[in-house]
Amino acid sequence: MSLINNAIYIDGKKAVKPASLDHTFEELRRCPDAGKSFCWIGLLRPTEEELRSVASEFDLHPLAVEDAIDAHQRPKLERYGNLFFAVLRPARYVDPVEVVELGEVHLFLGPDFVVVLRHAEEPRLVEVRERLEAAPELLKLGPFAVFYAILDKVVDDYLPVLAGLQNDIDEIEVQVYDGDPQASRRIYQLSREVIEFQRAVGPLTELLNQLRDLLKDRAGEADLELRRMLRDVADHQANVVERTEGFRQLLANILQVNAALVAQRQNDEMTRLTEASFQQNQQMKRVSSVAAILFAPTLIAGIYGMNFTHMPELNWMLGYPFAIGLMLALALVLYLVFRYHDWM
Repeated sequence: MSLINNAIYIDGKKAVKPASLDHTFEELRRCPDAGKSFCWIGLLRPTEEELRSVASEFDLHPLAVEDAIDAHQRPKLERYGNLFFAVLRPARYVDPVEVVELGEVHLFLGPDFVVVLRHAEEPRLVEVRERLEAAPELLKLGPFAVFYAILDKVVDDYLPVLAGLQNDIDEIEVQVYDGDPQASRRIYQLSREVIEFQRAVGPLTELLNQLRDLLKDRAGEADLELRRMLRDVADHQANVVERTEGFRQLLANILQVNAALVAQRQNDEMTRLTEASFQQNQQMKRVSSVAAILFAPTLIAGIYGMNFTHMPELNWMLGYPFAIGLMLALALVLYLVFRYHDWM
């Protein structure tokens, strides 16, 4: 059933808890003092037929009803005569997957009713209802007191999201300086979640200003009290906006630092490879030099080792010393040449 909670309040106290929407509409018409009574209807994923039934009873504007049916709206507050339509985007942080999960809450407010429509299981607003029912002086302020309490709940729930984001950013900083290759991917993913969260939080500034201006125009004692309480919500929301923007800038800076560190590590690796290549070339020069020096004596020895019959030097008395001397002379010359060119 889409109807998850339903009650009529008179002078800040629960008077009737109808079993159905039709019963709610009937009981609301019977209330003796319309100025001190209102109904609070909670719906979870209502069908289009159910929503249009509520719209017909409370004469809701068709554009607001279409927005509520389509969902996926940005936070806003719209006025249609003496009726109001508001959209809030509650959030919670799913730490294991590092995702900011955004919900959507729609509110229709009139002089004697408030209809709260949720498109997701979270946030559960039973705590809000219990809080207001335990404070009749606040609940007697009417539908806008319910709006204030839900706003306060939504903004308060942003604080655990900030804590989760802060914790993951701290972990990313450690990853970056440890040279974790997965850090860049994690930075991009978390930046995307921060941007989505910022889109949910940022528009609340305009919504709160509209709401306070509206209550200021009404200038009643009850509205004055609500404005005082809304200032506290606005302060918390401003803090969330500032910290979210700070997270976005911090992640951008971390991404730049990570890119610089990756480039530095790549440069260090290229330098190491260049040095290794240089050392290898030096070793090859030395080996080549030694091979060339040894080749000269080997060549001479090979020539005189062919044992041809007619080789004049074989019968020469100084042939042997000459061959040995030639070998040593060539080896010395090659050594000096390679030494001069720093090959040895």
